[in-house]
Amino acid sequence: MKYINAESAFPQRLVDEMQQYVEGGWVYVPARRHSRKAWGERSGSKEALKRRNAEIRRRFCEGHSIERLSSDYGLAYDTVKKIVYSKK
Repeated sequence: MKYINAESAFPQRLVDEMQQYVEGGWVYVPARRHSRKAWGERSGSKEALKRRNAEIRRRFCEGHSIERLSSDYGLAYDTVKKIVYSKK
């Protein structure tokens, strides 16, 4: 995040208005909700985890043990257990 001087970014009337609330302080202006992407959407991590978890569930349904899946995917036993017993 980059610091921007309000006087160079906003009209003077808006700067005057903001100074009534915060004078000489820092103000964070969040991005619009529709322009923000959820975790993992840009990099594809979210989709990759969905595919991995679906594969783990499928293999569990085929008879693979939680211990085996834990070893194959390098995940903790409890993590695999949460994946296979979740309702997703």
